[in-house]
Amino acid sequence: MSREPRHQLYYDIFDSPLGPFYIEFSEKFLTRISYQKPSGISFKKSAAAESFKKEIVSYFAGTGTGFNQKIKFLIGTDFEKKVWNSLREIPFGETRTYKWVAEKIGNPSATRAVGRALSKNPVPIVIPCHRVIESDGSIGGYSLGVDIKRRLLDIEFYSKINKG
Repeated sequence: MSREPRHQLYYDIFDSPLGPFYIEFSEKFLTRISYQKPSGISFKKSAAAESFKKEIVSYFAGTGTGFNQKIKFLIGTDFEKKVWNSLREIPFGETRTYKWVAEKIGNPSATRAVGRALSKNPVPIVIPCHRVIESDGSIGGYSLGVDIKRRLLDIEFYSKINKG
């Protein structure tokens, strides 16, 4: 019987304009972004965390349009990972619908399951679940809160206009 190799995890803190985020890493891979302090793992400064902090500072300043940070999903079903990976195709500053995501992953009737998968996204902002809205144009839900979703969309919208 094969076992999943144990991952050496550590975290750092990023003081964002939306409040402090705990950013969790496995080696050089980002594994989670959360408002909640991780338990059972150590605080550690690292080159990966510092590099990612520069990217996210640029994002919040309206000068960045994406992330180069490598990600490793330590949680999630195959379906959830498929949903999360499809979000990388949504261009910066644009939105798509839950239905678009369901169609993109080849399961057009799975819009509710897509919504549930988005609520479990371990790396919000980087995997842009905030760019997914309802078919009628309403904002929909967001794991970090609807107000934060609106702020992220505003950051991207104004950043895109200022560059265009």
